[in-house]
Amino acid sequence: MARYVKKLALLAKIETTYGTDATPTGVANAMQILDVSFTPLEGQEESRELIRPYMGHQGVILTGIHQMIEFGVEIAGAGAAGDVPGYGALLRACGFAETVTVSTDVVYEPISEDFEAATLYYLLDGVRHIMLGCRGNVTMDFTSRKIPRFRFRITGLLGTVSDQALPATTYTGFATPVPVSKANTTFSLHGYAGATESVSFDLGNQVEPRLVINHESIQITDRLATGSAVMEATLLATKNWQAIALGHTDGALALAHGTAAGNIVEIDSAVVQIGRYSESTSQGILHNTLPMMLKPGSGDDDLIITVK
Repeated sequence: MARYVKKLALLAKIETTYGTDATPTGVANAMQILDVSFTPLEGQEESRELIRPYMGHQGVILTGIHQMIEFGVEIAGAGAAGDVPGYGALLRACGFAETVTVSTDVVYEPISEDFEAATLYYLLDGVRHIMLGCRGNVTMDFTSRKIPRFRFRITGLLGTVSDQALPATTYTGFATPVPVSKANTTFSLHGYAGATESVSFDLGNQVEPRLVINHESIQITDRLATGSAVMEATLLATKNWQAIALGHTDGALALAHGTAAGNIVEIDSAVVQIGRYSESTSQGILHNTLPMMLKPGSGDDDLIITVK
């Protein structure tokens, strides 16, 4: 019997005890995703390298086996200010702490210890893979005239695989997105709010499968948040990016997407250094591509996401 790649559900729920199945459900924990890639057996192969009186392959031993999944999620609000967005569990599994202010907003700030983890159920037309102790990294893309998206890369411990029917799903907490545009999006960098083609961010988590004697876990061992902004080039009198880069000058970044309460997402970083920028053209207009290093200011505040 054929199995169809379009018949897919992904469920995610934060674990109470690390590595213990949190039993997500389709009604409460379904993720609205796109462009998914799943690796059921990530790891290494150990050759036996036996010496025999004849040639031939001796096979391998699979070792360090874990699982990995990548997918996109549209960047949008939760439907009402102060509601937790449907993708909140994914951000928490990527090293963000979640702070809810009822009827106002939900703030995600990076942390450097006590990382949470999630259980993921990957169900593809009749077969369910369970991923345990999942942690990962996230990138964000805001490109003009397109729907903004998160890109999650999640690593998990090997759980069970079994034949299971697809669950009924609801996608509460996933508002309909709006495209990146002048009407919907604002962006400023180092106090300059010029014409901007695109902005992207990478939380920069280093995610390590820790599979050793007496212990198995997925660990976040470092974070180096970066980004890139493609902005129209201007006169030096307006904004001198070369002087800013050579002076190793820090400045703030602020991006706001969406205008209606319940469908607003903001990205903020107070300490941003500009790297070695380059020039490009778009529609015959000169642009600067500005690499950004998002640095902690007073602790874990290098990249803050606010949903309101």
